[in-house]
Amino acid sequence: MNAKQLIEPVPESAWFKSSYSTGSGGECVEVAATPARVHVRDSKDTTRAALTVEPTAWAAFVGFATR
Repeated sequence: MNAKQLIEPVPESAWFKSSYSTGSGGECVEVAATPARVHVRDSKDTTRAALTVEPTAWAAFVGFATR
């Protein structure tokens, strides 16, 4: 079994851009949350693999980043 079989594909409609995105390029991320995983990808190159973490890890990161 490989890792790709463990992660279900995320529909394009599930992705949303960071509220800090200016829309004029730069460093932006897109996030798609499912009940079991949170997926994070580069909005400039959506063909690259997404970072996938558990919801509790994402919540901890967001809590730390917004202090």
